[in-house]
Amino acid sequence: MSVHGFRSTASTILHEQGWNHDIIEAQLAHLTGTATSRAYNRSIYLADRKKMMQAWADYLDYLIDS
Repeated sequence: MSVHGFRSTASTILHEQGWNHDIIEAQLAHLTGTATSRAYNRSIYLADRKKMMQAWADYLDYLIDS
């Protein structure tokens, strides 16, 4: 699997798990919204991204242990 494939898989699974689209996109370093909305909202969602990545790590551990 390529790096892009891993990122795509993570994005898909995180969306299916109900994580917020903007938080997932921020974690993947993707731009979202219009130039104007990006100028006004500069949030990096760090606290939520930390929670999401811990949940992702827990999910991967679950898959390994299953």
